[in-house]
Amino acid sequence: MTETIEAALSEIPYDKLDISEEVREQIELVHAQFRRAKGRPESPDLQLEHDLSILRTINDLTKESVALHELVITSGEDPGERIEEMASLLKKLKDFVLTENPEADTSEGEKGLMKHRSPVIPDDFRCPISLELMKDPVIVSTGQTYERSCIQKWLDAGHKTCPKTQQTLLHTALTPNYVLKSLIALWCESNGVELPKKQGTCRSRKAGSSASDCDRTAIIALLEKLANGNSEQQRAAAGELRLLAKRNADNRVCIAEAGAIPLLVELLSCTDPRTQEHAVTALLNLSINDSNKGTIVNAGAIPDIVDVLKNGSMEARENAAATLFSLSVIDENKVAIGAAGAIPALIKLLCEGSPRGKKDAATAIFNLSIYQGNKARAVRAGIVPPLMRLLKDAGGGMVDEALAILAILASHHEGRAAIGQADPIPVLLEVIRTGSPRNRENAAAVLWSLCTSNLEQLKIAKDFGAEEALKDLSETGTDRAKRKAGSILELLQQLEVKEDAVSLSSL
Repeated sequence: MTETIEAALSEIPYDKLDISEEVREQIELVHAQFRRAKGRPESPDLQLEHDLSILRTINDLTKESVALHELVITSGEDPGERIEEMASLLKKLKDFVLTENPEADTSEGEKGLMKHRSPVIPDDFRCPISLELMKDPVIVSTGQTYERSCIQKWLDAGHKTCPKTQQTLLHTALTPNYVLKSLIALWCESNGVELPKKQGTCRSRKAGSSASDCDRTAIIALLEKLANGNSEQQRAAAGELRLLAKRNADNRVCIAEAGAIPLLVELLSCTDPRTQEHAVTALLNLSINDSNKGTIVNAGAIPDIVDVLKNGSMEARENAAATLFSLSVIDENKVAIGAAGAIPALIKLLCEGSPRGKKDAATAIFNLSIYQGNKARAVRAGIVPPLMRLLKDAGGGMVDEALAILAILASHHEGRAAIGQADPIPVLLEVIRTGSPRNRENAAAVLWSLCTSNLEQLKIAKDFGAEEALKDLSETGTDRAKRKAGSILELLQQLEVKEDAVSLSSL
């Protein structure tokens, strides 16, 4: 099958097909994978020989028997003659080993098998772009996971969509997938595959690294000024650390290891606005490094960052919002940030900020609202009216963000109630008719939440001609949008049947 597919891919006449360079690159990448697979022919007989060669002790055979037994149980079907024959064979082998070789050592045989096998990488462990085993898996805003270097290259090329789903990305932040990374590490260890290499620090740096000895010396001198300098020296030092932390990853590690984070957190309460801006922005840049996130939170930064968000200059407030978004990537921080009172201040920035500040506020609110308790906080803080204003202002550039937040709030009963009071049906149907695929999907999700929980909202949707728009969405939308549209259409049909029945009974 591999050879057949590889041959078919070899004969694709690219020059005669009207396909983009991007699609062609994807096809060629898949073709390269099949070429490599074809070059690794399987040797089933040799594999069987090696498998049998390690069945030398009672322990080996017991493990194999247990595995076979579990296979039969999990299948839930009649095991059939073949399975019974295998079980009988294992019993005979077990009896033979018990008689002939009860003391045999198993370790060398197991090591030999491990060395021989070339384990098949689970699909979930492969990057959808490179199809290789992921070393640093990260999650994009659509929920898909990619190898960091691959998706970063995609984003750096100017793409604004998810490569796998083609949905528009709400933002370009990359969230480390710690769970998957741990599973990959366990799989590598179990299968004798070399573990992904960890990120180096400033103490163990490759030659040619961008952070030099001069940088480390400069960092130490800057920290001395932060700790003991006058106000002007502190302002200048915080500004330089801000730039150094922005410059490269090695600097971010070095600055944190030198002890800068607690000193910068102290400066968040500084009365000098410029020093405060430098401090919060330096922390934002440092938080790009995953391990620094924990150090920042452990230094007690969250309440001080929230205070900057409430009372700082506009630049400081916007960078504080971005910092909170970065820290909220870690789930437990979502709870702490919400409890510290960040959400009302973020809503205020959403209303007052620059275009960049509004987006920083929106992404932070979206991420925080993944936690159920923060949904309620956002609704009670009055998030829905400003979101509806942003949704109705098509030229404001915030429609995507507003809909994404409304969709996540609509899963909470207080959120549905607040959205329902904001006369949302007309604008939601307009988005379903004319919006982007991602926005049509989110608008349908909000409408579905409203209509499944409130008969009056369903009637309003019917009166505004929802049926035609939803029929079109059920044919042309994303898979999720089609499901939501289909569900609402069923509700509309049931409503029509009830109304007809009432009309007949009144005659």
